[in-house]
Amino acid sequence: MKEIIIISGKGGTGKTSLTGAFAALAENPVLADCDVDAADLHLILKPKILETHDFSGGKQARIEPDKCTGCATCEEVCRFGAIRRIPAKDDISPPFFAVDPVACEGCGVCAWFCIPKAVQFEDALNGHWFVSETRFGCLVHAKLGVAEENSGKLVTLVRNRAKQIAKERNCPYLLVDGSPGIGCPVIASLTGADLVVIVTEPTVSGEHDLARVADLAKHFGIPVAVCVNKADINPGMADRIRVNAEARGLSFAGTVPYDKAVTAAQVAQLTIVEHDRGELGKAVRKVWERVTALADGKDTK
Repeated sequence: MKEIIIISGKGGTGKTSLTGAFAALAENPVLADCDVDAADLHLILKPKILETHDFSGGKQARIEPDKCTGCATCEEVCRFGAIRRIPAKDDISPPFFAVDPVACEGCGVCAWFCIPKAVQFEDALNGHWFVSETRFGCLVHAKLGVAEENSGKLVTLVRNRAKQIAKERNCPYLLVDGSPGIGCPVIASLTGADLVVIVTEPTVSGEHDLARVADLAKHFGIPVAVCVNKADINPGMADRIRVNAEARGLSFAGTVPYDKAVTAAQVAQLTIVEHDRGELGKAVRKVWERVTALADGKDTK
């Protein structure tokens, strides 16, 4: 089983559209949407959810009113302003305290210093992850709750479950739609992969972001293939990216032209290659052929 990660230096380069197209072209793949902050691979794959699981990436404090003595220790030690003071209904009783779940960072200091043990430090529900079936194969994906933080734990969970399924089903490819950028979720997406496909755009910022994420992949010793999306909007820059990538020792997987058919495919909930049989579809197929040759160690270029 070969694990191919599709990532980008920033969001919006088209990596998810290419991942969906690769899924349509691959034979019996397993898919993982590790862009959990903005997971949208399911929009074109229309998965049927088979399993739903809770995800807890950390802990959160909660104060039990019956045990709270109003000593205010939790309010004093909290450095995030997450403790709310609730005045008593009379002038004799001490105030009560409650935790603001939005402001709480889950550090646990309030629970540590609470003498009456009124503060409970519990697993927080940060989102859900799913195992689904699509028309191309199994998809493992997730959804974070509103304003919940992604540290890479959920990415690792999704990716590991997808690997397990791929091995159980003896699938030739595991295709991972990775997180954009170079942060912890990206590191969790790509470490240990067989090939990283970096999707970029023919712009100065695209070239810069490509260099950063390529350096990250190089740090972990992972082979890199570069694909320039919307290449024909700036052919000169697209060619410069190719030359510079090859000079850095990166493989060049090819280019994909700008085409409104991509938007039409998304509206129809189809992949690019399902919707378009013309030049756009041919370009994507050519990129996929090079990617598989590189992943399988059959590239002769």
